[in-house]
This record gives sequence, structure tokens and C-alpha cells, in this order.
Amino acid sequence: MSADKPTPDYKATVFLPKTDFPMRGDLPKKEPAILDAWVKEDLYGKLRKASKGKEKFVLHDGPPYANGNIHIGHALNKILKDVINRSQQMLGKDAHYVPGWDCHGLPIEWMIEEQYRKAGKNKDEVEINEFRRQCRDFAAKWIDVQREEFKRLGVAGDWDHPYTTMAYPAEAQIAREIGKFLMNGCLFRGSKPVMWSVVEKTALAEAEVEYHDHVSNTIWVKFPIQKGPEGLKGAAIVIWTTTPWTIPGNRAIAFGKDIDYVGLEVTAVGEGAHVKAGDKLVVAKDLKAAFEEKAAITGSTEFWSGQGAALAGSVTRHPFHGSGYDFEVRPYAGDFVSTEAGTGFVHIAPGHGADDYELGLANGIEVPQTVGADGAYYDHVPLFAGKRVMNQYGKKGDADDSVIAALTERGMLVASGKITHSYPHSWRSKAPIIFRNTPQWFISMEKNDLRKTALAEIDKTRFVPAAGKTRLYSMIENRPDWCISRQRAWGVPIAVFVNKKTQEPLRDQKVVDRIVEAFMKEGADAWYSSDASRFLGNDYNPDDYEQIKDIVDVWFDSGSTHAFVLEEATRADPSWDMTSPADLYLEGSDQHRGWFHSSLLESVGTRGKAPYKGVLTHGFTLDEQGRKMSKSLGNVIAPQKVMEQYGADILRLWVVSTDYADDQRIGNEILKHSAEAYRRLRNTFRYILGALDGWSEAERISPAEMPELDRWALHRLSELDKVVRAGIDGYEFHDLFIELHNFCAVDLSAFYFDIRKDALYCDRPDSVRRRATRTVLYEVFSCLTAWLAPILCFTAEEAWRARPWKEGEDSVHLRVMPTLPTNWADAALAEKWDKVRDIRRVVTGALELARAEKKIGASLQAKPKVYLSAERQAQLKGLDLAEIAITSHIALLSEPAPAGAFTQNDVAGVAVVVELASGEKCDRCWQVLPEVGEHKAHPTLCHRCADAVDSGKVGAA
Repeated sequence: MSADKPTPDYKATVFLPKTDFPMRGDLPKKEPAILDAWVKEDLYGKLRKASKGKEKFVLHDGPPYANGNIHIGHALNKILKDVINRSQQMLGKDAHYVPGWDCHGLPIEWMIEEQYRKAGKNKDEVEINEFRRQCRDFAAKWIDVQREEFKRLGVAGDWDHPYTTMAYPAEAQIAREIGKFLMNGCLFRGSKPVMWSVVEKTALAEAEVEYHDHVSNTIWVKFPIQKGPEGLKGAAIVIWTTTPWTIPGNRAIAFGKDIDYVGLEVTAVGEGAHVKAGDKLVVAKDLKAAFEEKAAITGSTEFWSGQGAALAGSVTRHPFHGSGYDFEVRPYAGDFVSTEAGTGFVHIAPGHGADDYELGLANGIEVPQTVGADGAYYDHVPLFAGKRVMNQYGKKGDADDSVIAALTERGMLVASGKITHSYPHSWRSKAPIIFRNTPQWFISMEKNDLRKTALAEIDKTRFVPAAGKTRLYSMIENRPDWCISRQRAWGVPIAVFVNKKTQEPLRDQKVVDRIVEAFMKEGADAWYSSDASRFLGNDYNPDDYEQIKDIVDVWFDSGSTHAFVLEEATRADPSWDMTSPADLYLEGSDQHRGWFHSSLLESVGTRGKAPYKGVLTHGFTLDEQGRKMSKSLGNVIAPQKVMEQYGADILRLWVVSTDYADDQRIGNEILKHSAEAYRRLRNTFRYILGALDGWSEAERISPAEMPELDRWALHRLSELDKVVRAGIDGYEFHDLFIELHNFCAVDLSAFYFDIRKDALYCDRPDSVRRRATRTVLYEVFSCLTAWLAPILCFTAEEAWRARPWKEGEDSVHLRVMPTLPTNWADAALAEKWDKVRDIRRVVTGALELARAEKKIGASLQAKPKVYLSAERQAQLKGLDLAEIAITSHIALLSEPAPAGAFTQNDVAGVAVVVELASGEKCDRCWQVLPEVGEHKAHPTLCHRCADAVDSGKVGAA
């Protein structure tokens, strides 16, 4: 180049990436705008029209409760549902999603009562339908709040037509479902011990109970033997209990028929002992030492031994015999008796426990009424009338102390103490509960083979994870009759009439139909505002019937949703296009005892089949240390805050990056990792979009025309396509995400993009290599935007709309997963390139070392000598290792490698010595080549770059 001519600037001739898709996501600002665009374009409506007539996929939404802002567990649940629905939709199915809400029940009623309490008002003085209206308004307010919060997560659904359990058609259908159990004989009124909240004055379902540590009084009590095996005359069976207040309700004793028992005659006692020398006591042999320590017995002799079966037919006296408890107390065998603690004997109060009740039922034992709804003994209870087990605030009453004092006074107390143990509490009031015998409405588990049929349906159901089947099966297998009545006001009433003389419920389908018709028009309020004659008609005298005012358990409400959401004949909204049974029910693992459980029993009891084909459960969300989130610990992660800081797509990425089957963890550090993973995926989109600037279908070439590296990339897409489809089918999004993330970070960014950058930037636009690369990038973009759209619903949409070509659907979510040509799969080629990548790894390792030692700057300054075995030479046949390793030149040698050559232990037959490349640096591609300077018009360019510049096509692509 002459001195008077400046050196040309070839920068404008290089095909640098160009795109409007920004590197910075700025999701908190962009996502709301995308949501607005979807609404304006009626994207959900377009999806429904496009899906008409296609195979349906129905994920029936388990209704969240409408009483507060959503929390991180809600976000996990709804995002997982959305990822599944969007995935199924993009597989070409019709995934119509109808979100719903649970609206009735105690939590809302409790909140309204709290408002009354703060104002000094009495809820019972308010007209019931006015109170119910306030509950309805409260629920409606929170439905609106939660709806917007769920939509902000990117959850697609029929938000304009959700289902609610308080909608009139829903309440009518719930009443119809109750009527079905009434008519088929499963519904009955009985008196059984139920979990009772003294604070809330209602029975509770198992799903409404949580367990916390609680300090209870413990007592060891004598039951003197009146009749028993030879040798036990004058002895007493000793029971142990953690509920002294249940002793007035005792009617029997349980023993283990195979447990070894001993009779002890006390010979010496320690300080504070309640027993005395000469007392004869019967306890389990394995618990003798622990018992004597508790009872302060320092000396004893064994005068009798035998197994529990020997005690059958014995008779004992109640410890309060002579004070109104003058009845026989008989011992019976009980499978639940163990020698883990106590004495090996269990005192049986049939009105205060499930095992007690069942044993009493099996042996014809009376079930006494001892404790009222307010936690106090009834007036008819001898010695203890009016004493309280618990007060209205959930605090311990005086019942325990009174019972212990009475036992001590009569010489029946052997020992007492305290124990801290796991005890049931109401999850609303957080107060301990009690078991008490009350008249309630039940659905029989045995009538019409409800239990048997439900278990058979579980066997037909797909569970993800599989362990869920065992859990639900065991719950159904062992559960008692379903108590569905609650003594509250806000809910669907158990709309039943009972004959006052016979105490039998009225079973008349015409009456049921009139009730349902009224509820359809006016909601369940009609039950409280109408005369009984409206429902009974002219066939019955209202004076002869009791109108039941109990409401139905809210789990029955939600368990009936399949009937008014999925089924065409009784669908609450005709716009819903669903089928029954649902393909999937998806909730937290606690719903084995909740919604999965009640839905199964309700559907089996009325239709003989499960309402679902599949059940998927996820774990609970904990903080980064694995602790439960609580305000007191200050470790609550609110989804609203996460979206304000990071955006919803980061939350969505967190959901799929966790193994949802187990408990998940979330916190600031974990969210930072999710944000980093997101940036890698976003940068992949950005790079591809930039590299495809000006793309035209005329550039496309067939796989047969492509170099091996590009055909390898298509093979990887074919492999991932199988992974994606298998992941969607198995709901395994954790593994699917890892595969896609690694493909972007490792296969693309660190390998394919790295190698093909030179061809993209510097080759002629009509070169086979560059056209092949651009064709591959087009297909990669097509696949990745579809595969990631269900997960990164906002970012995939943003990337799709930023593509430089405008053919295809306007929204990525209107697409279906690309169907890839079968000839892209090439297992032999993939196997070869696994070995080529091993060779490359050794070369790049040597280059990194040379760079660290300042021998070279960039890899293009190097000309490595690569010593290869014959096998390795064959693996590189037809390939340019310099191109693959991104060096200016490479010498391939078959001779033995010199000492000190760079090797890697896990790659045999490859050694590298790094030397500097000879020649000059090309001003355009930066390769160092001897040919630079040979071209007269472009003396600072290599032959390839000079040809590209002279072609006149640079900058045209």
C-alpha cells in the first residue's frame, strides 16, 4: 500500500450481528405491556378458535381460597399448571383452562366475624343472609385481586369466565350432589366423635387440621378388676392417657392380645408415690421398668403373667365407681395397642377418639355425650358438670385438674406428669382441638361399596410422582365415614329434611329438584329465606319435618367442581369446553387428604368413577435454608416482590429449574442463579436474531449440502425434540429445562456459535458454509422459541416478534411444536463428533495454558502442532481442525509427541504443542496467515476475505 493511500477500513464489510432485541430483559416493564397486547389481540380467544375440534387436554384447576394475596406456593402451583397447559396446547391439543376459586367456609366467615368482634357486635344478631352477603362480597373482592396477580404471572386461561363455588349454578349443583348421596342411601345422620374446634364451634375435616407441639397432662389410672383370670383378684389394670378430661367418657379398656403382661405387687415406694405397698397392678411386661420409675415404685414382685388374650371376658370398675359411674368397664382386644409408651392398656372413651369409637362400635358399647360444643361438660355428667376442657379462646380449662383431683381423692391415681407431643390444632385459629361425640351428617364409606370402588379407581389413575398412589390409597383404605356437616353459616346448606318422629331423612327426588331449582335462581340463600313449604310442596306437612341448617364441608364443595365445570349437562358456564374425567388434577402433596381425596369420593359416590385420569403433586416452598416461610422469621418471599425486581419469567424459570416433586427452596441467591440462567437463554435468542439479520428463505440449503458440523447441530435438535416431547408427556420439566439450558450454554454458545462465528462474519453471503450456518440458526430459533414458550412465555413472545422475517403466526403461542424431519437424526455422525469435541478440548486446553503463560494473546495467533494416534487421525477425516479449534492453522502429526506436550488424561491419543502462527494478521478476519499480502488490491486481507470484499455482496445479507 503506497504511503499516500490510507489503509482501508474493512469493518463495514464484516457481517456483524444486528437486532433490535435488547440484551437487557427489563422484564418488570416489558411483561405488563405484553400482557396488554395479548388482551387487545384476544390471544386466548384465537387459541380457542384455532384449537376447535382438536384432541382435548383438560387440566382441572384446584380452587385456591379467596381470602388474601397470593403467596409463593400459589405462584409455583399456577405456573406449573400454565407450563403444562401451554406445552399441551403447543403439541397441537385443545388445552382450555378454566381457573376457579373456593369461596365458602370458615376462613372467610372468621374474617367477617372478626370485623364484628372489633366493632363490639354479635354476629348472631345479624340476619343470616345479610351475614352471608358480606361473606360473598369479601370473597368477590379477593377473587378480583388474585385474578390480576395470577394473570401477572403469565398464566393463560379463561379469566373472564372463571368458576367459583359461590356462583348460583355451582351452589345448585353442590346441592344436587348432596341430593344424590341422599337418594342413594349413602348420606346419614349419626353420632360420632369428630375433630371439634371449641374456638370456631364447628367440626373440622382432617385437611383443616395441622399438628404442633403441645404440652398435655399425663395420668396413670387404676381400673380395679372385678372379674378376671385366676390370680388377679384384688389387682387393678393401669391405663395411661394424655387426655385426663376423657376419663368421665370411659366405657372400656383396650389391650393387645399378643402383648405380654405382668401383675406387680408393690413392696416399696419412693417419695411422692400415690401407690402403696400391697397394691397389685397389671401392666405390659416391656413397659414395667419405665412404669415403676414414673410411679415411684422402688420394689415389687411379679405375681402373675400372661398374654393379653387371657384378659378377654374380664370386668373392671370405673375409677369413679359409686359417684354416678356404676357400670362395668370391660377390656377388649385392640389392634392399635402398642408397647411404645404408657402401660400397654388404652382407656377407651368412644365419644372422644376414632379408634375408641370403632372398638366401641364393634363391641356394642355406649357412646356417651359428655362434652358440649363450648368445650364444657354437659350438666348430666356426674362430678364434673360445667367444668371446661377448653375455653372459647382455645386456652386450657379446669377439666383436667378436676379429674386428676377426683382420681387422687379416690385413690385411683397411680402417677401424673406432663408430655410435649404433636397434637392437632385448627389451621385457622391455631388453637388445639378436641374429639367429641356430636350428631353430624356422614357419607358412608361402605354403603354402595364407596371405599372398594374408590380404591379400584385409584388403581386406574396415573400418579406423578408414583408414590402419590400409595399415599392416597392408604388414606381411603383406612378412613372412617366422611363427616360432611359444619355448624356454620357461610356455605351451601345440607339441604335435607328430617322426619321429626322417625328421625329419618326425607328421600324424595321431587323435593331435591325443587331445592336445586331455587338455588339456581337465588343461590343457596334461598334455603334460609324461604318457607319449608316451598321445597316440600303439597305432599308433606312442614310441621312434621326438621329443616337442616348445617352447611356442607367445603371439601365437598371443591370435591364437586368436576360436576359443574367439566360435565356438559351440568356445566355452570356454557362457554367452557371441557370433558370429564379430567386428564389431570395438579396440587400440592397435602391435597392427598384434601381435594384429590374429596373429589374422588364425591365422584365415585355419585358416578362410580374418578373425576381424573391423572394426579400430579408438588412439594412445599421453603427458604434457602430449608425452613418453612413465616413472617416471624422474616423469610417470606412474595411473588409480587420477585416480579417487581426480576419479572415473572424469572419466577417461571425457577419453577421449572426445581424438582417440583420434592419441597423447593427459594431466596435471593437462588433467584440470582435463575436470573443468570435466564440471561444465558436470552443472550442465545439475541445472538441468533442478530446473526439472522436479513434472512431470506432463498438462503436455505438442505442438510445433504451442509458441512458435518451443521448437520451435527440439526442432529442435536432432533435429539432435543425427543427430550422435549418426553418431558411434556411425563410432566418432567426439571430435566427438560436442564437439557435446553445446557444446549444453549454448551452446545451452542461454547461450541457451535464459537466455531461458526468466523463463517457468519467473514464468509461471502452465498458461501455454502455461511448459508448452512444461517439455515441451522433459523431452525434452532424456530425450535427454541417453541420449546421455551411454555416456560418463558414473555421472553419467547418478545423474541418471536423481534424476528427479522414476518412469515408465520403473529404470536409464538399460536404455534405448535415444530415437526422435525427424520433425516436430521444421525447417530453415527453424533458419535464421531463426540470424539472430535474431545480432540478439540485438548487443543483448547493447550491454547488456554499458552495464553495464561503469555505465549499468545488470541487463539488465532497460534499454530498448534497436534500429535494424533492413527485412530484419532481417522476421526478427523474430512475436517479442518484449525476451524474447529479456532486457530489460524494446525499441523496434524502422526509421530510420537515430544516430552512436555500438553495432554489430558481422559483423552488418549492426543498431544499438543502450541507455536505461533506464521504470516500476517488479516485486517478483516484476524487470522494470521502467510497468504496475507499476496492480494494486490487488498494486501492486508487473506484470500477468502479479499474474495468476499470483491464479490460486491458484503453487507447485503
